[in-house]
Amino acid sequence: MGISPNQNEVYQNIREIILAARYGIKKAVDFAMVQTYWQIGKHIMEAQGGDDRAEYGAQLLKFLAEKLTKEFGVSFSTQNLRNMRQFYSVFQNCYTLCSELSWSHYRQIMRIHNESERAFYIKECAECNWSVRQLERQINSLYHARLLKSPEKDKDEVRNEIQKLEPKEMRDYILKDPYVLEFLELKENRKYLEKDIEQNLIDNLQEFLLELGKGFSFVGRQKRITLDGDHFYIDLVFYNFILRCFIVIDLKTGKLTHQDIGQLDLYVRYFDDKIRQKDDNPTIGLILCAGKNESVAKYSVLNDNKNLFASKYLTYLPTEQELKAIIDETKEINAENNERKKL
Repeated sequence: MGISPNQNEVYQNIREIILAARYGIKKAVDFAMVQTYWQIGKHIMEAQGGDDRAEYGAQLLKFLAEKLTKEFGVSFSTQNLRNMRQFYSVFQNCYTLCSELSWSHYRQIMRIHNESERAFYIKECAECNWSVRQLERQINSLYHARLLKSPEKDKDEVRNEIQKLEPKEMRDYILKDPYVLEFLELKENRKYLEKDIEQNLIDNLQEFLLELGKGFSFVGRQKRITLDGDHFYIDLVFYNFILRCFIVIDLKTGKLTHQDIGQLDLYVRYFDDKIRQKDDNPTIGLILCAGKNESVAKYSVLNDNKNLFASKYLTYLPTEQELKAIIDETKEINAENNERKKL
């Protein structure tokens, strides 16, 4: 006797209930662990008088570790107890703890020295449901610094401003320069074709979407457009639900050229004419290139068209000093371009 569609529907509904319950239980257990470790850290810090380097403080940790690991296991080693103490010292108000984050998440975040940066990662992690590995990757790739390119703007001011700005201004906060594609694991001193990088991005689509940021949804690759019998192929197409527009991406393994910009301009115009819906905002074109020729950018339509962008991509995790130099250079060029447009 076969299973009726109705029976299968009942099974699927019950299955979803069970999975949701298990997920809820796991979340509750994870947060209970977070609260427990916070309380342990509080007791240790108060008992040590705020100084774990003093002789009594060190002896207390060793004593507790020996007793607790014997009864409760290796989770209460000396190093883990020290982590709990640090956890409390960083987040002394237990009511600010986020129930969406696990102890492993907090272990990553509490090592960040800047308070506003910690708050940023907590918020992003909870809203985007980042795994611990994803959180670690975003911290290591200096996501916070790259998103907030203007050091004078406080994180909350930028976030509040984004909610009020028109989409054409919001894009300045959503699009980045540079993009860090270290997850591609491209070997140095090897010549890669654009199709190789494109395939690698598709193979690592989850990581690429994470690097692109909020609101991105993958639409397709090698999108063919035909003009008077001539075929053109757009490398990657995305839709951003925050900006409410298509974003077409052209990959270049070399430096930015005038021809690259002209080709991207063609793609954007075509999408606006043939693909864009009446409720969509104008299409954005983005060239991801290994290097930017600023003179070409200065004297091309890239300088005048508000919907065309070029960003450099890095195939390795830059140091904080390297990243600061890139961001400062980008800011100077953007400021110069903005002044020129006012003339």
